[in-house]
Order: sequence, then structure tokens, then C-alpha cells
Amino acid sequence: MKTKDILLELIDYLDKYELENAHNSSNLNTSDFLGYLNSNYQTQNIKVRELNNGSQEFENNESQGPNTDISILIVLLFRYAKGYIKKALKDSLIKTADEFSFLITLMTHESMIKTELIQNQIMEKTSGTDIINRLLKMELMEQFNDPVDKRSIRLKITQKGSMEIISILPQMRLVSQIVTGNLTDIEKNMMAYSLRKLELFHNDIFMNKKGSKLTDLV
Repeated sequence: MKTKDILLELIDYLDKYELENAHNSSNLNTSDFLGYLNSNYQTQNIKVRELNNGSQEFENNESQGPNTDISILIVLLFRYAKGYIKKALKDSLIKTADEFSFLITLMTHESMIKTELIQNQIMEKTSGTDIINRLLKMELMEQFNDPVDKRSIRLKITQKGSMEIISILPQMRLVSQIVTGNLTDIEKNMMAYSLRKLELFHNDIFMNKKGSKLTDLV
């Protein structure tokens, strides 16, 4: 394909992008256009697994489409990643992805308020408290009263916790490489951009609208 033909094809996609986002024309930008282009261009010879087993009835269901596919695929990828993380933590005092996440977050802070750490992990208070109690019992973190707000409890990682995290980081890096699988560098960057955008959207719901009905959120 000649350069001129590629340019003409890009202009066609740009026209479609602008038309499909006419309701939000003031916020059109290059990053979103690249995402649109990546998701609409027909990639050749790519193998994918049918999620619906080719059922015509399932395919015709009005509830199906990219929204449903994304929801299902995110859950499946989480389960795959969870299995790899379990292998990485096989010989560690840290036994779950949540425990690892709590500790590595504390490594990037001098200390954190207990409720702040739990919210940072996008977790309910009861579940987060259970994880913290396990890590305290193993002496991988420690707690103390906040010097300013005596009602608040602060948490920090211990030297034992830091050493445990450092010892398993090579295995966790391998997990990251396996999870991103056969994606090219460009695809990884696009996926990271899309997931960050999606996470920001859901973080606002978790922090500010958790009690809302699904119909209101939509």
C-alpha cells in the first residue's frame, strides 16, 4: 500500500471517529483516536477463543457485544493472573495477591492510615482489615497511633516485610511478562492507556457513588 493510500484510509477513520463522537466533540484527542483506530482496524491472522461457543442464539442476544466481552475477558484474565501469582508466592510468607499488593503499596510510603490503605486497594473495610491482621501477625507490617489524629491507626512495612517483598520481586516480574503474553509493545501501551482510563472511571464510583443503583451509574 502506498503512503497516499494509507493517508486516505486514516482520513476515512478520522471522519468515522469524529462522527461517532459528535456528542463529545470538544474532547476529541489524538490518544483516543489511536485507541479507536486500534480497536476498529481489522488485524489479520489473529487467533481468538470463542467465548460463546458459536451459539447463534447467544450472539443474537441484545445483551452481547464489546461491553459483555470486555467484562468477561477482564474476569478471565484476573483468574489467569491469580494462578501465575500463586506460583510466584509458592515459597514465600506472602500467600495471596492481596497481601503482596498491601505490602508493596506500603513500601512506596513512609506510612499510611489504615483506612487509606484499604481504600487504595479498592477493598471493603472488613476484607481489608482481615488482610492487615494477617500481615501484622506475621510481623510483615506494624501499626501505631497517628501522631496528629489519635483516633487513626497508621501502618508501615517492617524490615522483615521489605525483605520478603524484595525476595519475590523477580518472580512477580516474570508474572507481569507472562500476563502481557504475546502483545506487542504498541499493544501493551494501548492496553495500559485504556485500562488506566477505565480504572479512573471506576475509582470515582468506588470512592463517591458506591451506594448508587446500577441504573443510576449507567
